[in-house]
Amino acid sequence: MDLAYVKKVIKLIEKSDVDEIEIEEEGKKIRVAKHKNQQPMFVQAAVQPSPQVPPSLPAPSPAAGSAQTPQSGKPDVKYHEVRSPIVGTFYRAPAPDAEPYVEIGQNVSVGSVLCIVEAMKLMNEIESDVSGRLAQILVENGKPVEYNQVLFLIEKS
Repeated sequence: MDLAYVKKVIKLIEKSDVDEIEIEEEGKKIRVAKHKNQQPMFVQAAVQPSPQVPPSLPAPSPAAGSAQTPQSGKPDVKYHEVRSPIVGTFYRAPAPDAEPYVEIGQNVSVGSVLCIVEAMKLMNEIESDVSGRLAQILVENGKPVEYNQVLFLIEKS
């Protein structure tokens, strides 16, 4: 099962009235589900545990609120969220013994590589789509990430 196939399944589900689909092919299993109370879809691969999702999702709110107390209701005004375009494993560096791509406080520009999300043995470089200062890294190295999960907060310049 390749990444292009998974993306096609996601797009088909987005446009259809189907709320959930599960596909098993060559020993690999994916489940795509729409949650009516949320806009993003949830994709879960059978080889990746999902208990990490709840602890990582609430993290942006307290962190953004502590850094920006007066405007805690509007963190998106000052911070840009970089989200995972796919389900996979988050890596901060290109190799286990290499330096991380970015550190908190570092200035990044459009196109700067921030991390890698590995999905089905494919290494996908995640690039910044804004310029600014890296304010927060919201995922631990080597942990699974979900589709549309916030990975970084970038303070816009």
